[in-house]
This record gives sequence, structure tokens and C-alpha cells, in this order.
Amino acid sequence: MYNNKYQTSKTSTFRKWFKRKDKRAEAHQLNGISDESEDDVDDSLEDDVFVRSTEMDPCISTNELRIFVGTWNVAGRSPIGSLAVDLDEWLNLKDAADMYVLGFQEIVPLKTRTVIGAEDPTEATNWNMLIGKTLNNKYGCPWLTPTINPISSDNYHYKKVSDSSRRASFSGYSGMQMGEPLEMQNDGLDGGSKYKLMASKKMVGVFISVWMKKELLRKYCISNVKVCSVACGIMGYLGNKGSVSVSMSIEGTSFCFIAAHLASGEKQGDESKRNHQVSEIFRRTNFPRSTKDDHNPRPLTILGHDRIFWFGDLNYRLYLEDNLARDLIRQKDWKALQQFDQLRTELEDDGVFQGWREENIEFAPTYKYSSSNCNRYSGGLPSRTGEKQRTPAWCDRILWYGKGVKQLSYFRSESKFSDHRPVSALFSVPVEVMRPSSSKVVPVETMLPTMTSPVEKVPSNSTKSSLQFLMAKDEEASPTNTQNYSGNR
Repeated sequence: MYNNKYQTSKTSTFRKWFKRKDKRAEAHQLNGISDESEDDVDDSLEDDVFVRSTEMDPCISTNELRIFVGTWNVAGRSPIGSLAVDLDEWLNLKDAADMYVLGFQEIVPLKTRTVIGAEDPTEATNWNMLIGKTLNNKYGCPWLTPTINPISSDNYHYKKVSDSSRRASFSGYSGMQMGEPLEMQNDGLDGGSKYKLMASKKMVGVFISVWMKKELLRKYCISNVKVCSVACGIMGYLGNKGSVSVSMSIEGTSFCFIAAHLASGEKQGDESKRNHQVSEIFRRTNFPRSTKDDHNPRPLTILGHDRIFWFGDLNYRLYLEDNLARDLIRQKDWKALQQFDQLRTELEDDGVFQGWREENIEFAPTYKYSSSNCNRYSGGLPSRTGEKQRTPAWCDRILWYGKGVKQLSYFRSESKFSDHRPVSALFSVPVEVMRPSSSKVVPVETMLPTMTSPVEKVPSNSTKSSLQFLMAKDEEASPTNTQNYSGNR
């Protein structure tokens, strides 16, 4: 009796759905119910449309992505000469990652005309060209210029490769191209380069460039790629200091990457300026939704993302006299030196980045070197004429926040291109993926045979579908069973 009532209830539910099917065919496919609300639809009905049971629930599996995050203050120098060799060493291509997320500071000199003048994309384009060439030529692949003008839109999507049979229930993740350069559109996924430029954003000297293996664009659904810049330098609103950020979703996991350049200075109290700028970046970074977005909710702020990486020339210094700091550096006593690190102190005291993590530092301070092509720190005793007196410090850092993130390495490279050494980290990051074998919707016909008597058969010449016929027969047999079921269960 219980089973009959339960089956009748399902029949009634399917009958309601079937009557609406033609009316809302596009808005309500079995593999993706719209977020729009209608008077004749309630939550329970939507659940029934998916025909979910314990053994039929879409299963979410977890895949691991290897993400390389790097930061480098290039001291206003253009990417010329033998820099490709340095870039190769920095990117550690012998152990290639799935994604490369690179943040740069001072890709242009921080002079008045570059800070208050119009943005010039030239240097960003040059860096993207060099990065793309380094990533792709390593594998012997021909590579075309990824973009003449770097992506500067604050709201755009990357066109995903559709594969409905692979992941039917992820149709809500379909992206749109908005203002994407022609070169990127024509650079197909079949053949050509190995890595694809996903996002690029410049603000004065701060620059971020995100690359992904093309094979992952076939495997995963990439959506809602957005960029944002926050200027918090001179007077709190000029772009000599600040951040550029990229937000994106890979399958069911949202990512945020923030490349930052914070206030300089090693006087006592300068760390408060940096803390304030961090707070401003958190407060003012946003990725507003638009009419072009899909119907899935997307993070609006940095902390709304699942996995977050913050990196750059954060400029935190050492609470230590210069000669003592240099002694510890000569001894390579990194653990002792970290006890005087401003950022480490702020993290431990919850002064900034509450709950964030950074791996132990086991390399020499990255700033400030005397000049290019030099392995000697600036200043010291006695100081050379005209040379800035700076206590060495770990200015260039990489932090992260999010469940399941594992840092595999944290190291500096030895390029002498600028007065900073590039820093990088390799992460293993979990991504939630809908498993194809579980994402298919079970055809409703397979649920209905037990709803009819064994002696009843669907006439082969019936003008109605088998589903309509079964619903009609069931309704004629017991028109009030649905009410009885809800009251007697």
C-alpha cells in the first residue's frame, strides 16, 4: 500500500512536470534547472525533476591541479636580452605545472608620467610574449603572439569547450567571450601552443598573467574569469602601489589570485601602512556579476572564493639591526632570521591575513641587491658611495588561504635581472569535479513500469507518448491517492 501511494505521488509529480515541459523546454532542461522562480514551481518539484535517490545522486570527485605561483619585482626593466634563460629557471619547467600564475611589480619605472598618465600596454604585452614563448617553446611547439593588446576588461569570460556528453549537469558553467582579442579566439585548442593565456591585467607597474595547459581546457569547465585592480598608493588612490586580481572558476571550485605591491619603507611604523593597504585591497576588490554571467552564484569578494593566493612585493621587513641580519644570512640561519620578520609577526598576532598560511622560508632574503648582475646586498658597513643602505629582507612573498591546499615547494631563483630575486611556490590544489558516470539523469521511463498493472500495456498505435499514457491511466485509477499519501505516511 505504501509503495502504491509513493508511486502515485511520483506519477502526479511527473504529470505536472510533463505539462510544463513544452512551455519551459529551454529554461528547464533535466541537466540544469534555471534559477528563475515561477508560481507553479516549488523546491520539492525541482528535486523530483532530477529523479534523485541515494544511488542516483550526482557524485562529486576531487581532482588535483598543480599550480605554480610566482612573484618578481623587475625594477622597471623591460624583458630583453638573455632574460629567457632566467625565466626558464624561475618557472622550473623541468617539473611543469598545470597552471602558471605570475605576478610582477614595477614592469615600468614608477615615475610621475607612468603613475598619473594613461596606461601603456606595451610592457605587459612584451612580458606576455616572453612568458608564452618560454612556456611553449620548451616543448618544441610553434607559438603565436597571444595578444596584441593585453586583456583589460574588468568583466569577461573565457570560452569553454563544450562537451555535453561529458558533463551534462555542468551546462550552467558555459562561458561567453567578451572583448577577447582575435588572436586568442583564433588560437584553437587543437595543436599549436601547449599553454593558453587565460587572463592578464596591468595597473601602472603591477601586472598579473595567468596561463593554463590547453589539455585542461578540454578536461575541465573554466568559467567566470574576471579581473579587478585596486590602486592604494599616493594619496591612497594612485596606482604606484596596490593590486591586480583574477577571479575564475574551475569546475565547481572558485579561485582568486592577487598580485600586490605594498608600501615600502623600513622605519618603525611602516608596517602599519602595509597592513592598511592589505585591508583596503580586501575591502575594495570586487568582481560584480553582470547580465552576461550564468545563473550560478559567483564570488563577489576575495574571501568569497574557495582557494585564494596572495603574492607580490609585500615589502615587509626585518625588526633587526642591519649587521645582525647580515650575520644570520651568512650563517644561513633562516629559522632565527624569521623570528624578526614583520609579516611572520603580523600573521602570528592576527594583525593582518588572519587565518592565512605561508610555508617556512628556507632561502636568503630577496631584497635589496646592490644592482643588476650582482650577488651582493646593497649597503652594509662600510657603505659604498651613492648606494642605498637597506637591511636585507624577505619582501617578496606568497600566501594562501583555502581548504585542501598543499604547498609542495617554496623557493627563490637566482636571476640578477633586478635588485629583487624572483620567488615561486608550487601547490597541489583540489578541484571539485562532477563525475561523468554519475551526472547523467536517469530517464523517467525507467522509473514508471511498476506504476501500472502487469496486465496493462501501452498500445503500440497510441498517439500519446508512453509517459502520457501511463500518467493518464494512473490518474483515472486513483485520482486522490496523492492526498492520502501525504496524510498517511
